[in-house]
Order: sequence, then C-alpha cells, then structure tokens
Amino acid sequence: MAKQQAAAKKQHRSQVKRERNEQNRDRRPSAKLSYARVSVQKACFVLDSIRGKDVNTAMAILEYNPRYASAVILKLLKSAVANAENNNGMKGENLYVEECYANSAPTMKRIQPRAQGRAYRILKRMSHITVVLNQKEDK
Repeated sequence: MAKQQAAAKKQHRSQVKRERNEQNRDRRPSAKLSYARVSVQKACFVLDSIRGKDVNTAMAILEYNPRYASAVILKLLKSAVANAENNNGMKGENLYVEECYANSAPTMKRIQPRAQGRAYRILKRMSHITVVLNQKEDK
C-alpha cells in the first residue's frame, strides 16, 4: 500500500525525461538541411569560410562564392536568421555564425557501363548541413 502511494507521487519516466530534455535543450537559433545533394567535403570548403563571421559578412561571402554549395548554404543561413528573428526575437544585425558543419547522409549508388561489359559504381554523395547562430555580446 505504501509503495503504491509513493509510486503515485513519482512521475512517469517519460515525463521525467521530457522535463530533463527541455532543461538541457539548445536554445540557439539554427537551421538544418537534410539530404543536400552535395558531398561533405565540398560543403565544408564553403562552411569553413563563414564560420565565426557575422551574418552580413557571411551572406556576402556566400553570394560571391562560385561553388554550388554556397547557394545551398546561403539559403540555409537566411532560414536560420529568420528563425532567430521570428522564434527567438533576436535582431539580425547582432547575429554571427557560431557553428556550421556538414555530416554525411546516405549515398546513392549508380552504375556506369564500361568497356568489355564491366560496370563501374558511381557514388552520389549527400550531406546533412547545419548552421547554428548566436547573438554578439555587447561590451
């Protein structure tokens, strides 16, 4: 009887986990693009050029970068800025790119016919690209 009353006061483990995850959740504005048709290596060349820069400088770099990945990342950066302004109430001019990274996604395997009936495999790589922003601290 005493055990049942003690158990009734305790929360279910899913509720405990939900509360714990809410407390530990990352509150920085971000945007994620899944299954982008660009390889991780090619995306990282562009991401390295904007990491740590303020948003206006990063957008200018992406605008004039000739790589294909820069157009994809520019769209993602604009989405992250919109998330910061609408969801978190931050000002766009105070934001900077705190984190940006690309993780590998599933690879599409295709076949290229070659001489003497052979088949060569072509790997069409994809990536998951994430951009995390933060607000500058005014001194």
